[in-house]
Amino acid sequence: MVDDNLWALIEPLLPPWLQKAPGPKPVDDRLCLQGILYVLYNDISWQLLPLELGFGSGQTCWRRLGRWHEVGVFDQLHRLLLAELHAAASWTGPGACVDASHISAKKGGGATGPSPVDRGKTGSKRQLICDGGGTPFKVITTAANVKDVTQALALDDGIPPMTGRPRRRPDALLGDKGYDSNPNRRELRRRRILPVTSREGAPNIKDLGKLRYVVEQTFSLLHHFKCLAVHWERRLDLHDAFVSLACSLIYWRRLKKARS
Repeated sequence: MVDDNLWALIEPLLPPWLQKAPGPKPVDDRLCLQGILYVLYNDISWQLLPLELGFGSGQTCWRRLGRWHEVGVFDQLHRLLLAELHAAASWTGPGACVDASHISAKKGGGATGPSPVDRGKTGSKRQLICDGGGTPFKVITTAANVKDVTQALALDDGIPPMTGRPRRRPDALLGDKGYDSNPNRRELRRRRILPVTSREGAPNIKDLGKLRYVVEQTFSLLHHFKCLAVHWERRLDLHDAFVSLACSLIYWRRLKKARS
């Protein structure tokens, strides 16, 4: 079920239906959202969404998910909740952490490619930036064979704007050797961000693994949503919609905890 307080935040973001739209009356938006969440949590195909639950057909929820993503509902919710969490609890630690996680892509589709860690099978890579407490700021899904270094600046760019203090950008960016390059270091310093990444051919920075452990915890939080443990959606926009919604739900849980 959708929490009443959460629904009060989501409902104003949803696009209205035309008063004289042809055809039968559309399924209630809140019921469709519950159907979408059912698929996200339980990792079932849209066709198997139980009609007796009253959420509408899987096709109805699938279309509604695409429509809401197209008009930016999930991006708006993402920014809204992150800003509220930022105001309530602030950032945890001065730095941000980046890392990547490989996931299999059973059906192919957008942002998939041969996986270098799974015998060349079709897969994707989930690139993540989070704060020191594991709050995810931005997730980018790429093909499994895309190099991490190409996504470092895009992840920093993806931190949503937030008002108030502390500053929007982190003081430092922590990552492994996969994110290190001289151009990235120069650009991060230009942004007044200290790059804390081990260099190719040099020993790893001491205790960097402990600091980056929070990223693995955040990946684990995302994979609690069973639909995200594997890249099932052939349409990348729908997969991204699920990821953004999952991040928002993580924010919501943390926001309630911060306010309690």
